[in-house]
Amino acid sequence: MEHLAEVPEPRTGRYIAHPLDEILVIAVCAIFAGAESFVEAVEWAEVKEAWLRRFLPLKNGIPSHDTVNRVFRLLDPKQFENAFRSWTQGLLGSFQQIAIDGKCLRGTARGAHSPMHMVSAFATELGLALGQEKVADKSNEITAIPALLAALDVEGCLVSLDTMGCQKEVAKIIVARKADYLLAVKENQPKLRQAVACALHDHPTERVASAQKGHGRTVLQHVVTAPADGIVDAQAWPGCQTVGRVDSVRLDGRGQSALEQRYYLSSRALSAEELAQAVRRHWAIENGLHWCLDVIFREDHCPLREDHGPQNFALLLKFALNLLRSSPYQAKKSMRVRRKRAGWDDEALAELLGMSPL
Repeated sequence: MEHLAEVPEPRTGRYIAHPLDEILVIAVCAIFAGAESFVEAVEWAEVKEAWLRRFLPLKNGIPSHDTVNRVFRLLDPKQFENAFRSWTQGLLGSFQQIAIDGKCLRGTARGAHSPMHMVSAFATELGLALGQEKVADKSNEITAIPALLAALDVEGCLVSLDTMGCQKEVAKIIVARKADYLLAVKENQPKLRQAVACALHDHPTERVASAQKGHGRTVLQHVVTAPADGIVDAQAWPGCQTVGRVDSVRLDGRGQSALEQRYYLSSRALSAEELAQAVRRHWAIENGLHWCLDVIFREDHCPLREDHGPQNFALLLKFALNLLRSSPYQAKKSMRVRRKRAGWDDEALAELLGMSPL
């Protein structure tokens, strides 16, 4: 709440019946209890009003869902994001890799309007969301990635991006921020991909193979790396030291297989084993962030569509996700169970959020 207190009040006028901090507390608590919209958040708050009064003055009672919705539509997403990043910084331990990837908020689509697209940064070892950047209308992730990088402290980290982030300007920004890049090279860079493929076929320097079992399938991986010198244009891709290929074969329970080849370039000197580990870590953003937001918090079912509401609600979910990940509360249980227990147990919710009675 100390960090959220820095968010400017978006409403104007002499009289504000429901202070911003009360609305923010109600929204975060309701999300833990399973609310998927501001209508449900207010319904929860009305049921829990007596409990909420232990921590909040609520001089004018529980705000209406119209009031809560209007506040989040007006709330400056940049200021809200700054508070989130400042708070998250206090949770962080040491980590080495930041994965950046985009995700559609499918529930925001309406009529001829496409769904909102959000690019997020994720500390892969800690499982914490570091920030988000909305993709501008009629644009793509290429415009949002530099803005997100500019807002993050990436010094000393390996920043990994999928195909859309494999851009020369993105690589230059990452190196300028004293970090290293790991970029996936696919059909969007055909000449570069062909050069890397030929070099790894003719002059591989290191190989490593591994097998993983889980979720009813077996994944076999073969990783090849080589120095980038003489293969990649050092001016176009500053500091590039390593090129690599990851061959993955997935075998399902019926014995059917599928082969996938992925090519990479990095400004860090990576062995085959280090490249394999970095690629596995990058995909943690899919399971550790996007999957959790979709399946546990049902982000795609959020009905918000207007103004800053969808963007701010997406950040509220990341607040809740980081709280669950960073808290020792029921640490051995799944994220889904931990969230539900916090919603069922008032005292557990207060402990999880660090809330003290007035």
